[in-house]
Amino acid sequence: MSTDATAPPTPADHAVEAPSAVAIRTQGLTKTYGALRAVDDLSLEVPTGSVFGIVGPNGAGKTTTFAILAGLVTPTSGQAMVAGFDPSRRPYEVRARLGYMPDALGVYDGLQVDEYLRFFLGAYRVPRRTWAGATDGLLELVGLSHKRSAMVTTLSRGMKQRLSLARALVHDPEVLILDEPASGLDPRARVELRQLINDLHDLGKTIVISSHVLADLEEVCSHLAIMEMGRLLAQGSPTQILDGLGGGRRVVIRFLDGSTEEHAVADLEAQRNLVRDLVVQGRDVIECTPVGGLEDLFLRITEGRVQ
Repeated sequence: MSTDATAPPTPADHAVEAPSAVAIRTQGLTKTYGALRAVDDLSLEVPTGSVFGIVGPNGAGKTTTFAILAGLVTPTSGQAMVAGFDPSRRPYEVRARLGYMPDALGVYDGLQVDEYLRFFLGAYRVPRRTWAGATDGLLELVGLSHKRSAMVTTLSRGMKQRLSLARALVHDPEVLILDEPASGLDPRARVELRQLINDLHDLGKTIVISSHVLADLEEVCSHLAIMEMGRLLAQGSPTQILDGLGGGRRVVIRFLDGSTEEHAVADLEAQRNLVRDLVVQGRDVIECTPVGGLEDLFLRITEGRVQ
């Protein structure tokens, strides 16, 4: 059974707080296992409505952080808040608002696809009268309508990933946590997953997604956190992180005649000024592209920071 359904949500007996600009906040979050500090004094802020990527190698503490946010693991110290609730103290309220897709597939091979979703609709106490419509909508969203009567065991890995995501959406959560959702997928399935994440973002979901494959996050994330060995090294938009590094950035300017030039700029404002000045000079600028991407950013931040 999938780990995020260990306890179904119950109707909240407390007033729901007004929408906040921050969907997830952690302060000094720490989890130790003996001498191992899996999460080390982690303070994060995930803006409401963002697609927030957590980047880090295996063992960086991403999965442990997610398990704490989902109320599956109790932190050693510090605090986490999800949609205004502490998962350690108010797990039912958090689970009613959070959809968690773990790195393990968490599917039942002995069920048909639609039976699998109906099981979790019942586990989350979604009114039975809505099950048919909810099942149809979820299968259409993740592109599995044609597999509704198939046994889960017959699905490809990519289809199982999409079914696992549909399961995380059965109760229409405000916040989605996706732990390494692209792991093991072929290139086509990765592209389809990125499009699905964009579709969910358009529906108003706050999405937190982890990966150690930087290309999986580069095209979808509005904000990033970079972790290594349980520690937070940087967070913010890619532009904010780059500007905070010092030493500036490099950009390639491409002109209408096919020529290119590479320039060093201090920050985003300097980049804009460069393009403006070139246009004022009569240069036909058609493109300005930063040199390097998330991979370059990650290497610059982690170099020498954590041994």
